[in-house]
Amino acid sequence: MTVLSIDPHLFTDAAVAPDTKMVNAAIVKALSRAPDLGLVPWAVVRQARLSGKGTFPLPPESPRARNETIEGPRGPVPVRIYLPDGGPTGVYLHFHGGGWTIGSARENDGLNDAVAAAGLVVVSVDYALAPETPYPAAPDDCEAAALWLLREGLSLFGTDRFLIGGESAGAHLAVTTLLRLRDRHGISPFVAASLHAGCYDLRLTPSARNWGTEPLVLNTADIERFVRNYLRLEGEAEHPDVSPLLADLKGLPKAQFLVGTRDPLLDDTLFMANRWLASGNPARLEAFPGGCHVFMGFVGSLADKGRARIVDFLRDA
Repeated sequence: MTVLSIDPHLFTDAAVAPDTKMVNAAIVKALSRAPDLGLVPWAVVRQARLSGKGTFPLPPESPRARNETIEGPRGPVPVRIYLPDGGPTGVYLHFHGGGWTIGSARENDGLNDAVAAAGLVVVSVDYALAPETPYPAAPDDCEAAALWLLREGLSLFGTDRFLIGGESAGAHLAVTTLLRLRDRHGISPFVAASLHAGCYDLRLTPSARNWGTEPLVLNTADIERFVRNYLRLEGEAEHPDVSPLLADLKGLPKAQFLVGTRDPLLDDTLFMANRWLASGNPARLEAFPGGCHVFMGFVGSLADKGRARIVDFLRDA
């Protein structure tokens, strides 16, 4: 957890498994025929995802899950709680992806169920979504969820071993939450963070700016649209509470950084993992050959490997 090393061979075409290439080609083909995101109401996009018609396959509903609410700064915040079979070894506070605009805890039942099966409680937060409720609502909800877990976690779940993480916008919100807890409350209560394909610089890193139009889950125009939604009313991309890559990262927990080499947000993970380590925090970085954005949400050998890495890290951290 103290050295970051990336094999350049991982970024070559020869390193990409045939089934990964097939998955990527199928995604591009499907999204090339889909309406532009800017032409469809966000409520319609959200409902399509929940009915299994979105970009990512909808996993079977977890029998371990139950829906609750906690009190947030603007009213109740829905959370989806997954319970392990026996006494939990920890609690994983999870934030879903979706460009701060779409996505839900329910859509992550596959991975979160696997984490619960490994012995952890999972609390997945359905934070407020933009553009209807833009920044700072989402990080406010996530901060409130973390503070609730710190107050109630031991009595509710019998453990005070807390972990945090998420994918894409959820990874961004996880880091923002860690920074807010440190800076606003003087606490660093999470022992580890699992961060997948996060967007950490909303000014757009080079890989995001230069990606172009290929619709491999998302492209440059999609990222720009999501950022506009998130910052519709207030907030500046240059501020560390918006772009945590720009923050002082000292005193944060050990972290796992995962990203596919065919992800427009590749640079976000490469940059953040190195800044994490340079700030004195343990970090583990793994790049997956040919993996698209949040590739572990699809099918295939690469997705299986990514999900296993996440579960192992959370179980053993």
